Amino acid sequence: MDKGKAALALAILASFGLAFWGKSLIRDNGATALELASKTNRKPSCEKIVSLAPSITETLFALGLGGKLVGVTTYCDFPPEAKKISKIGGYFYPNNEAILALKPTITMILSVHDAFKQRARELGINTIMLNNQSVSGILKSIEIIGNTCGAQDRAEKVNAGLRARIDKIQKKTEGLPRPKVLISVGRNMGSGGLTDIYIAGEDGFFNEMITLSGGVNAFSGSTSRFPVASDEGIFQINPDVIIDIVPDLAQLPVTEEDVLEQWRSLRQVKAIKNGRVYIFGDDFAAKPGPRFIMILEKLARAVHPEVNWDS
Repeated sequence: MDKGKAALALAILASFGLAFWGKSLIRDNGATALELASKTNRKPSCEKIVSLAPSITETLFALGLGGKLVGVTTYCDFPPEAKKISKIGGYFYPNNEAILALKPTITMILSVHDAFKQRARELGINTIMLNNQSVSGILKSIEIIGNTCGAQDRAEKVNAGLRARIDKIQKKTEGLPRPKVLISVGRNMGSGGLTDIYIAGEDGFFNEMITLSGGVNAFSGSTSRFPVASDEGIFQINPDVIIDIVPDLAQLPVTEEDVLEQWRSLRQVKAIKNGRVYIFGDDFAAKPGPRFIMILEKLARAVHPEVNWDS
């Protein structure tokens, strides 16, 4: 993974920050696009969709709407069919001319695309802004896209499956001890050591994932979503479990063992002493779409290895 992708991964994680609904088709009070359309006599059309985020693209395919996509970002690479769709630029800086040329009936964006939303109004492009800053936000986005694009039944089925898998984790961890979990969400991998470690703060997406997995966030005392932790800070936190999220690890010039060896420099930390450092190198680890459940299940297995997860 090159520096651009590494920066993007951290930026996507940062996008879990405060988000809000776009005024084009969604209102702050939570009305769905179809509800708002019925009040304004504006029926949203999903015949030609442009997606400005990998998570949105994955959601559209999960709902059987991939065939309606006419444009995606250069980072939209899942499922493989997404690679064949016309590219409209990067995650933060989409090409307005390329989008206009595709004549989309609707463009789906995230809160980090607020500047584009303002430009889209000027260009007459319909937008729907989605919120993926939390698990509930991801589920709500699935529901909204389903309602907007006539895939309500499919959206309900997808969400029911996701909720059932979440419920299974919560039932299996009910009443168990809550290990202190530290999640590293991004750092300078080229330094050869542990530097500039961004960790999941108390009020972010990964904090929720820790809770759902049966753990407790080892970091406290700050409202920052992704504070930077020093070696000394990690010693003080002394987590029971460390999860290092390194998206696209297979494309980096380091191996999982190399990353583990870097953590062993903090050998007095409980998680390192007990061999409870886990590297999540999945390509979707930083994409808050429907595949979040796979990371949650992997996290639950790491937090509670004593549970029989296969039953």
